[in-house]
Amino acid sequence: MTIWEADCYRRPLQDDAQNPLWELLICDSDFQFTYGAIAPQHEVNSPWLQQQLKTALQKSQQTPEEIRVFRPQSVSLVQAAAQSLDIAVKPMRHTPVLKQWLVQRASWYKNQSTYSGEPYTPIELDRPAPTPIPENLWGEQWRFGSLSAQDFQENLIHEPIPVQAVPTEWLPLKAGLASTAPVPGVIIDAGRRAMLLCQWLQEQQPASLNYIPGAPDGVILEAGLVDRWVLTTFEDEQVKVAGQGFSDRQQQANGLHFLLVRPDDSGITFTGLWLLKKTM
Repeated sequence: MTIWEADCYRRPLQDDAQNPLWELLICDSDFQFTYGAIAPQHEVNSPWLQQQLKTALQKSQQTPEEIRVFRPQSVSLVQAAAQSLDIAVKPMRHTPVLKQWLVQRASWYKNQSTYSGEPYTPIELDRPAPTPIPENLWGEQWRFGSLSAQDFQENLIHEPIPVQAVPTEWLPLKAGLASTAPVPGVIIDAGRRAMLLCQWLQEQQPASLNYIPGAPDGVILEAGLVDRWVLTTFEDEQVKVAGQGFSDRQQQANGLHFLLVRPDDSGITFTGLWLLKKTM
């Protein structure tokens, strides 16, 4: 499956007339194919981008199944240009190869004659303050937990779970984790609200869960491209210790973790499962 990662946005560059310059960058997930183009801001529109995509397709000689875009301001522009080319555009935070390229290019811009000198943070996005999830969705109880990489991959994902989002490229054994390595997670027993909660989560497109120490401590759900939700808060000391353990295991598992929703703690039925990854 050929996947492109793309970004089209303003850079710290300007032309001789001091017009801001925008840059389109495209790469595949293996960084075997790259394409770039720069134009003044007033020239960057759907027809211009469509022509650049056509040129990239000719150069690549492969049509991607989808183009992944992490920057909210770029999504609609890329979608409009790719629509007539019958290429799906998927908003997604996880574009690691492109983000690494953007970080590397940040120092390259400074050596260009067109460098404007303005502040530039290549992959930082404006993010809203986290919002509590709707009260009518919250479950009866929750806890931090973990499963071995083998148990997760060979047992849990094969359960009849109605709502499931488990990217195959993130499967823990495929990602190189040892079979006994713990994959941390958050488990919610939602009772009769389980399916309603899962449907809401599916709409939000969960990206990662973060334990945030503070007063009180909490778990933040990162979703969509920039959305943030307060999943829960707590002050219990034992739960704080479990939260730190969750965070430590997250790092040890290369960012992998899961969110599991079930109607109760019987361990017999499950409603929703997401394999998530904390990324750049």
